[in-house]
Amino acid sequence: MQILDGNATSAYIKEQLKKEVEEMKASGHKVPHLAVIIVGNNPASEAYVANKVRTCKELGFESTHLHFETSITEEFLLEQVNKLNDDDSVDGILVQLPLPAHISGDVVINNINPAKDVDGFHPISQGKMLLGQPGFLPATPYGILLILEHYNIDVAGMDCVVIGRSNIVGTPMTILLSRNAKPGNATVTICHSRTKNLKEIVKRADLIVAAIGRPKFVTADMVKPGAIVIDVGINRIDDPTTKSGSRLVGDVDFENVAPLCSYITPVPKGVGPMTICGLMKNTIDAVKQKKLVNS
Repeated sequence: MQILDGNATSAYIKEQLKKEVEEMKASGHKVPHLAVIIVGNNPASEAYVANKVRTCKELGFESTHLHFETSITEEFLLEQVNKLNDDDSVDGILVQLPLPAHISGDVVINNINPAKDVDGFHPISQGKMLLGQPGFLPATPYGILLILEHYNIDVAGMDCVVIGRSNIVGTPMTILLSRNAKPGNATVTICHSRTKNLKEIVKRADLIVAAIGRPKFVTADMVKPGAIVIDVGINRIDDPTTKSGSRLVGDVDFENVAPLCSYITPVPKGVGPMTICGLMKNTIDAVKQKKLVNS
């Protein structure tokens, strides 16, 4: 069993991105500029945004961090997005989800300039992904592809099962694993809360992507020996043995599943750091695409 180390892999990729930014600067070109908007005081969202801003600084990106109170209106937030759309110095825009209930995430995302949609959530980005055209991939699925590539895991011909059908991870993951590319060319089944015989379906998989949002949902009796397991889940559970009284676990029962696997991502330090890499690579690509359009 080999751990797919997201921390080590992301450190390697970030070092390559840092060198690329240094070359941009040395050549007199503008460096990437990522703008991040967060609404409210969700601790998990605040931690994610802080990590993104910190990574921008580490790589030599410019960054703008806009933090608004939960009481703002949807109209106000759309005005802020449009200001960033019109700001030529900004290459990428990310609105941290979830948003307060009175603000539609779909409406806000649909108003982001597709050329700056570095989270890959805009319908145009999703459509390009579906059609196999160049564009921004959703950051978490992109990060999963990057870690598979880093460890030279060829999924071609594999029987892959994705558990979860969100537009953020599950659905795009099925498209990316099945496309005619590398990584890709797998045979993919998507499972969800209404899937019948879920255990039997998952058990036949060569590669499992668990993104259902339920702690330790994938158990040892659902995994065949030698399977590759990618755990996207981040769930906080009570643990009186820790100082905080809680700890993070994934959607996979790691302790019991890991001994069966050929490869497995841990939680934390697995897919999470790779999501940041996907976002940063998209932001650099946004700069490159702008140069092509303007040349």
